[in-house]
Amino acid sequence: MMEYIPILVLILSFIYLLSIGTPVAWSIAISSTLTMMVSIPMLPALTTVSQRMATGLDSFALLAIPFFVLSGELMNRGGIAHRLIAFAKTLVGAFPGGLALINVMAAMLMGAIAGSAMASASAMGSILGPEMEKEGYSKEFGVAVNITSATTGLIIPPSNVLIVYSLASGGVSIAALFLAGYLPGMLTGLFLMIVAVIWAKKKNYPLGKRSSLKEILKTFWQALPSLLLLVVVIGGIVSGVFTATEASAIAVLYTLILGFLYKEISIKSLPKILLDSSSTSAIVMLLIAASMSMSWVMSYENIPQSISDELLGISDNRIVILLIINLILLFVGIFMDMTPAVLIFTPIFLPVVTKLGMDPTHFGIIMVLNLCIGLCTPPVGSVLFVGVGVAKTTIQKVIKPLLPLFLAMVVALFLVTYIPELTLWLPKLFGY
Repeated sequence: MMEYIPILVLILSFIYLLSIGTPVAWSIAISSTLTMMVSIPMLPALTTVSQRMATGLDSFALLAIPFFVLSGELMNRGGIAHRLIAFAKTLVGAFPGGLALINVMAAMLMGAIAGSAMASASAMGSILGPEMEKEGYSKEFGVAVNITSATTGLIIPPSNVLIVYSLASGGVSIAALFLAGYLPGMLTGLFLMIVAVIWAKKKNYPLGKRSSLKEILKTFWQALPSLLLLVVVIGGIVSGVFTATEASAIAVLYTLILGFLYKEISIKSLPKILLDSSSTSAIVMLLIAASMSMSWVMSYENIPQSISDELLGISDNRIVILLIINLILLFVGIFMDMTPAVLIFTPIFLPVVTKLGMDPTHFGIIMVLNLCIGLCTPPVGSVLFVGVGVAKTTIQKVIKPLLPLFLAMVVALFLVTYIPELTLWLPKLFGY
């Protein structure tokens, strides 16, 4: 019984702190300290947790996160979203539910460049939302499509969350993770498009006009400088020219130059952009620091090993264990933000799946895709709140059109879980 006391203290204290409205980062740090106090006195416990929070951030790979956050902010303000939407419009605008398909495709392109779900939801919601309403689409359907499609940017690289997973897993190749995210991300986007087409036909939404080849080429040419960033960043990482951290700094320089060339960013607007990105980075880094301390505490108390033994005691069937892990992560995603969830649950579940013979890169994509679904659900779904806030509507109204899109994401998740080739084919092709 004694071996379960640290687990109970950790879980119960964490749930209680969240229930009384304590910020997630502080909830993690306090529950970690209380768990340490089961084994050692209060002062050493406080010292240990604070030290682990500081050393948890002492990683060169983590430098990529503030840089990618800044590049995402520059893209959001630099006119890139407008050009990507215009390009997507010429490709899929004439299909049933054309504007919804544009939203999904533009969000995937934005995600492939910016790697930020909230930036994508904000940009697409403010630009496409009013246009969809003007064309006769219901506001709630537009918001639901925007929220779910924005999360594809966290699977399609570059992705800050995949960098965090690389750190939590003990060094899974970031380049391999980035390559592994493409097919699952595009598959999720495809399923969302299928649901959007069916919904649009059912509601008899209007069709857009078909674009000529000239118009497609024109919008492609205008979006090309933005799309080239993807080639520069991912191509550089995969070919070994630079690391993910160096690529993030190059992304900032590239987007800054692009913003000035598009005349959408000025010297005057830079302080506000830097302040906003610094604020976002600080929140993310505090969450990472607190989560790293909790990961260490769990390891010290042998919690991952205990949970691993319990899971493998239920069944040694790979299909059953993966189903249980998926269900747990889907549940966790409802109540916990993505970054701490990855840092806390990777050390718990990774040993289990590796014992079953699963590739750590494959599991990383499964975990991130799982938690992407959580970003669209209350009570802590950050992308849900951004999408609803931009559209000035309520969560209650959005739930109905959101449900079939949720289902599409869950179907994509289970295909990715049980068909490893969807994740591992590209990394293997490039020798990872």
